[in-house]
Amino acid sequence: MVNKLDSKCIEEWFAKGVHVAPSGARTANQLLFDVFPARVAHALRAGNKVEPEHHEVVTIFFSDIVGFTDISRALQPIEVMEMLDRLYAKFDAIARKHDIFKVETIGDAYMAVANLVKGQTNHTERIAKFAMDAIQTANETMIKDDQPDLGCVNIRVGFHSGPVVSSVVGNMNPRFCLFGDTVNTSSRMESNSEKNRIHMSDAAATLLMEQAPSAQLTSRGVIPIKGKGDMKTYWLDGFENNDCVSTHIIADVAQEAALTQ
Repeated sequence: MVNKLDSKCIEEWFAKGVHVAPSGARTANQLLFDVFPARVAHALRAGNKVEPEHHEVVTIFFSDIVGFTDISRALQPIEVMEMLDRLYAKFDAIARKHDIFKVETIGDAYMAVANLVKGQTNHTERIAKFAMDAIQTANETMIKDDQPDLGCVNIRVGFHSGPVVSSVVGNMNPRFCLFGDTVNTSSRMESNSEKNRIHMSDAAATLLMEQAPSAQLTSRGVIPIKGKGDMKTYWLDGFENNDCVSTHIIADVAQEAALTQ
């Protein structure tokens, strides 16, 4: 059973963790709807129990930063935080442009999903194009602004499509979570990816070609995946005729991210 949260709990949660500026900033209520899907946010706001919800098929994106351990060793903790803040502010802006839902960040890992909070028949295409833009944006983000010799961020990306159950767990610092083997498989696609490459499962590749025939894929063949056994996987190389929105959104993303600093 998922514990319900009363309104006082929600207000205290934001009061402890969120500073709301007096002018031009999001309200606590707006932040609630940023953190949770609308259905969940309404239930929490009303003090109602959040019922788990089954989703027949979603596409889940994972990324992490290549060499993050070495970066963490070379920088002060505050500098690592500042790098992640700059990077993920840009990722958040890209997620909004592609209309996908950011689930969470854990350390250097970024998780997002499509076809979860609303019906999106092109959910795998959305994630694929988000992934391409995320790599481009990461490669334009300095590890440390005043040390250009450290270079820019490189990431690994993976995604998979399948069923999940979503819900809120706990009532102290509540978290919106996804459950099911689809989450694990998506994570494995990322951990078995390579620097600045996009790795996907056979299930995701099949959906992507149905939704976006212009996608250019390269078979990776059958490879061993920890906890899954042998799986046929693919690389996303791009889209024919550069059929992606990168050229249209990168400038907007940079501007939007700057406004949030």
